[in-house]
Amino acid sequence: MSTTASPSSSPAASPATHAGGASAVVDHPAPALGPLGLFTVLLGAALPLVDFFIVNVALPTIDHDLAAGPAMLELVVAGYGLAYAVLLVLGGRLGDLFGRRRLFLAGMAAFGATSLACGLAPDAWTLVGARVAQGAAAALMLPQVLATIHSSTEGTRRAKALSLYGATAGLAMVAGQILGGVLVAADVWGSGWRAIFLVNVPVVVAGLLLAVRNVPETRSERPAPVDVAGTLLLGLALLTLLAPLTEGRAAGWPLWTWIALGIFPFAAGAFWWVELRADRRGRTPLVPPSLLSLVPLRRGLALVVPFSIGFGGFMFVIAVALQQGLRMSAVVSGLALVPMAVAFFGASLAGPRLVRRWGTRVVTAGGLVQGLGIALLALAAWRSWPDLSAWSLLPGMAVAGLGQGLQLPVLFRVVLSEVPADRAGVGSGVMVTTQQSALALGVATLGSLFLSLAATGSMGTALTVTLLVQLAAVALTVALSLRLPRVVS
Repeated sequence: MSTTASPSSSPAASPATHAGGASAVVDHPAPALGPLGLFTVLLGAALPLVDFFIVNVALPTIDHDLAAGPAMLELVVAGYGLAYAVLLVLGGRLGDLFGRRRLFLAGMAAFGATSLACGLAPDAWTLVGARVAQGAAAALMLPQVLATIHSSTEGTRRAKALSLYGATAGLAMVAGQILGGVLVAADVWGSGWRAIFLVNVPVVVAGLLLAVRNVPETRSERPAPVDVAGTLLLGLALLTLLAPLTEGRAAGWPLWTWIALGIFPFAAGAFWWVELRADRRGRTPLVPPSLLSLVPLRRGLALVVPFSIGFGGFMFVIAVALQQGLRMSAVVSGLALVPMAVAFFGASLAGPRLVRRWGTRVVTAGGLVQGLGIALLALAAWRSWPDLSAWSLLPGMAVAGLGQGLQLPVLFRVVLSEVPADRAGVGSGVMVTTQQSALALGVATLGSLFLSLAATGSMGTALTVTLLVQLAAVALTVALSLRLPRVVS
């Protein structure tokens, strides 16, 4: 038997759900997530995000070693992102149904096995297949993190845990490229790029040992069966949008890309209609439209989209610009991001205290600070290219990281603030799917813009223009942040 914590449940009487789905009331405290348990689930949150970005700095080495070519390299990145995005909501639902710790352990074990397969891949197609499987494993693991935090903490402990989650997520995305650069350059035991995947294996083993002892089991009080029609239609909608956008440029925009984009609006419309009908009939759809009636969730997600598009695009573009445009080594290009990581982490830790005093206006201030940082980076690229150095990027990186750190953790907290505990898996699945899809969309859109401009002109000009486009996305987040509820629980 496993218990589920709820913001409204008292320690003396919390609902418990048996494996068969029956509910009972028990007289023992709801499961609490202790410090070591929180560390463990945050480790699980970091791994998938690190691996989404860690390959950016290793792509030239993978290309040289496996003779992959541009289209195959796009698949190495896109295969992971697509499987990850398509299956995230399903992963959250399965955690609600079968138990979040159980799915966390299964997802982490599968992530370790698929990381090993990536590191041992003998050719490019095997690597692509292993990356797809790795993305699927990540989709099982990641939704359980937020759902576990949401269902086994409350009050100030939840606020602190969500802030640490936001700090971990942002830091992992930046640290992925830093770690990738260090590992590729270190060439541990002659492993080259393979080390960026093999390093996951001992981390996963440690995480599994910690999770067994320190992560409480929680599941939904009212577990619902898997929404097969909704799952298939959501997968089709995301696939027909993200696959052509990520592969189209490298493949020369063949006919299938335009057919897929043409199918997307119909798939998205059919998904929404099926979910709405299921919701009205009292069933539990994959993404309940009634969940979107929660104002903090709906308005928070509206900010997560442009923020993540800009972030995903920036991380890809800066890696290409520094390594291919300026011929920086993988280590130097990774170290150029250190000021952003340090500033992000510091701002994330200060978030809870700032939110208590200023509410969600912290997000508005963070957007303005991030905009200043992006403007400084664009100015540096315009004035100094091709003599741009890591030192000249430092002010812009630090200021942009500070602004991002003031936004992302607070947005996570806003989105989940009114989600009922028994829908924690669904709510976290919706949020991380939105974030992941937007990250992939950012790589596809801003990345394609940058590479197209670089192919016809100066890479410095391409970088400047792309940063200015990202600045427009930052301006949108600032405007949307004014519509957030002023106070967040």
